[in-house]
Amino acid sequence: MRTITNTHTGKIISDTDLTLEYLYIGDYGKENNIKADFLGYNKRIEKVEHKPVDVKEKLVVTVSSQKGCPMHCNFCDCPKLGFKGNASLAELMSEITSGIALSGVKDGERLNVHYARMGEPTFNPNVIVSARQIALMLADPDGDIHFDTYHPVVSTMMPKANQNLKAFLFKWIATGFQYGGEDGFGLQFSINTLDEEQRNEMFRECSLSLEEIGATIDDLPMPKKRKYTLNFAVTSKSNLDVDLMNKYFDKEKCIVKMTPIHETVEAVDEGYEIVHDFDVYEQFEQPLVNDGWDVIVFVPSKEEDEDRITCGNSLIALENKH
Repeated sequence: MRTITNTHTGKIISDTDLTLEYLYIGDYGKENNIKADFLGYNKRIEKVEHKPVDVKEKLVVTVSSQKGCPMHCNFCDCPKLGFKGNASLAELMSEITSGIALSGVKDGERLNVHYARMGEPTFNPNVIVSARQIALMLADPDGDIHFDTYHPVVSTMMPKANQNLKAFLFKWIATGFQYGGEDGFGLQFSINTLDEEQRNEMFRECSLSLEEIGATIDDLPMPKKRKYTLNFAVTSKSNLDVDLMNKYFDKEKCIVKMTPIHETVEAVDEGYEIVHDFDVYEQFEQPLVNDGWDVIVFVPSKEEDEDRITCGNSLIALENKH
């Protein structure tokens, strides 16, 4: 059964038969919900006001690369769904094209496809094929859908168990160099903290160590234009020590992005603090900026948090109704 749920900025599509969910959302615009000195957005963000969004300017389609998730992050509700394998190529293409179709956009300025909903995308080689096929579809002058810019993004937790992890990353980057325009394809790494003990708790020891992740990024080619992103879902207890950041990662290749941990059931049960105070971000941001790091602080609106658009929550809610 497929269910469509409205959010403040888009829709969530949940398919209980396939154990898949995906969504499309609009964007409030960088001037409203990010602080990034290196991009010229340098105001403090005390509160993000909800406002109507124009999905023609920027459409974000976020898809599930797997049915459920084999990772067991202790801040995520998705493991409650179990794990039923990879999304097929046809299913991935359907998630993306259905998300675009439901948005109603046929001629837009920017399309971002995020492989960042349920699942660990580096386990699924269909992710790379689907990103390439969407690029070819959008490049067809006789096609029905056109966007000025197309930017697919993989977000990975760098799982220990993936024997093909490095090969996936190299192939993703190479495909982006060929089909991704001037930006290439985006690549984001879930780091969250520079305290190895904290990371092991958060990722239940399923992720590579910081040293291993840093060494892997060192081996990757220089990004085409956009640097690789180090994602930190922060609380006041997170560790973003400048010396450790420089020890493990290269500021010439990477940027740091901070977001709050979402208020999932698991996050609350594990006692995670949900950040609402910009001072928490600032204590981590400023030392890194002063050291020459490019840093993005992303703050969602209250309405976005209330939409519960985090991994698996829509399917879980539907299962609980039955």
